[in-house]
Amino acid sequence: MDWVALVRQGLPAASVDSLVRSTHLTQSQLAQALAIPERTLVRRKREGALSPDESAKVVRLARVVERAEGVFESTEVALNWLQAANAALGGVSPLSLLDTEIGAESVLDTLGRIEHGVFA
Repeated sequence: MDWVALVRQGLPAASVDSLVRSTHLTQSQLAQALAIPERTLVRRKREGALSPDESAKVVRLARVVERAEGVFESTEVALNWLQAANAALGGVSPLSLLDTEIGAESVLDTLGRIEHGVFA
């Protein structure tokens, strides 16, 4: 429940830099994955905090990355999987689906199937 309060008040803008460092994505790639214009991210850094909606998107991406790392037991493998086209997800990369809640749920569902050995 602590996350709910943090998202509602807006995460610190530094969380974007932290996510860039941990995922090895460029800020441009991150902005695209979050469906937040890059210029908005730059502005938020100056302002110091993300909006609640932007914060929710950052938390969603971080949760998916964390889940992928758990399934693949490797940060590098997880990040590669997130960026590669995936047949189970219609031939698009999991990262490209994280801009929506339903897309993120599809990615998490696919990770669950992989974890349990169900690939189709």
